[in-house]
Amino acid sequence: MDTVVGLDISKGESQVQAFLEKKKPYRKSFSVSHTIEGLDSLVQFLEEIKELTGQKPPVVLESTGHYHTPVVQYLEERHYLLIIVNPLISYKAKSSSLRKVKTDAIDAYHLCELYYKEDLEPYKKRGIQLLNLRNLTRQHENITGLYVQTKLQFQAVLDQVFPEYRGVFGDLYSVVSLLTLLAFPSSEDILQAKEADLADKINELCKSRSDKWAKGKAQELKNTAARNPFKKTMYQVIF
Repeated sequence: MDTVVGLDISKGESQVQAFLEKKKPYRKSFSVSHTIEGLDSLVQFLEEIKELTGQKPPVVLESTGHYHTPVVQYLEERHYLLIIVNPLISYKAKSSSLRKVKTDAIDAYHLCELYYKEDLEPYKKRGIQLLNLRNLTRQHENITGLYVQTKLQFQAVLDQVFPEYRGVFGDLYSVVSLLTLLAFPSSEDILQAKEADLADKINELCKSRSDKWAKGKAQELKNTAARNPFKKTMYQVIF
């Protein structure tokens, strides 16, 4: 017998369908939760098929990001052959089918049918270093996206209250630039402050530069504050 078990995986649970051979489904589909008890019941079902057919059935499932990870790990530890299908392949197969209704039970059924139609390759376990690298890459992309979005939001607020501030410091997002803006968040604050106080604050924030440089930046801040179109803000801004 050419048996197979299809798993349609979603968040927290999977729908299970087995075929003893092509066009011969075994029992009705059922769902299992992604808990120890649920996955243990899945293994008991797989063992039931093994006793019936004399062979361990391969398990076919779609790649679903992190949802399938606990299922894959649990079955790998018990030495089941896994076939993880690219969602595009299974989608094309389902699109060509007469069954157009989307349900977990039908999707598990389709995965079994796909096993008999396509030459699917077994899942190859990736090394721990590769998995860690992939996770770190995803985290880096997420953090970079948040960083870029924060900068865009910061610029949008700055454009509304102190657009002339851009260009005072070489790097708008340098420590001295951001802390100076935190201390004097509007052109009104800068105009009210004494130039000597501005210079002292900048010198305190950037000790690696000279007093002359700090005094020059203080004077530049005064000039930009005078040019700034918004002398008073309509609401309190906290950078």
